[in-house]
Amino acid sequence: MIALKEHFPKFTPEEYFAWEEKQLERHEYIDGEVYAMSGGTIDHGDIAGNFLALLKTHLRGSGCKTLNSDCRVSIVGATKYVYPDISVTCDDRDKTTNQYITYPCLIIEVLSPSTEAYESPSETLCERGNKFKMYRRNPSLQEYVLVSVDAIEIELFRKTETGDWRIINYQKGDAIELKSVNFNCQIEQVYEDIVFNE
Repeated sequence: MIALKEHFPKFTPEEYFAWEEKQLERHEYIDGEVYAMSGGTIDHGDIAGNFLALLKTHLRGSGCKTLNSDCRVSIVGATKYVYPDISVTCDDRDKTTNQYITYPCLIIEVLSPSTEAYESPSETLCERGNKFKMYRRNPSLQEYVLVSVDAIEIELFRKTETGDWRIINYQKGDAIELKSVNFNCQIEQVYEDIVFNE
């Protein structure tokens, strides 16, 4: 989903949380600026829902929380609160807050060409570039997943033991492995009931 800058006065984080509770739509918060989250397509919602259901079933009883796009992620060391499509936290520190999580081990974004970027005051944040740089500030993050809505394609960024990030590309027929949550599935399960135009 795309976030669009609206013309609001700058908020402190506390003002933002209080203000957003009264809004009908969700808004991301980047350094005092507020961005409205626009809706996604049916395919976007179905793909995110499929992936969420697979992970939630897998992690049931594990102590990890699987969260949808209604949950904010706080960026460590910054005043940024964003809404990824799916996040997973297994960190006990995230059990003590109800406004956001701070220590996700896994973040998943479902992409489409029209929803990959939005403007911030100083830079363009997109799932493929600067948004990933932002998420990487969270030391607990082990994997970052980009899911195409236009084809059966998933791009996985996995943190190595040396702190570098390795890219793994999955396509039709592949089995996906998410080491951060000890999860495996066929890529087609993520795309169940999605019909692509030829």
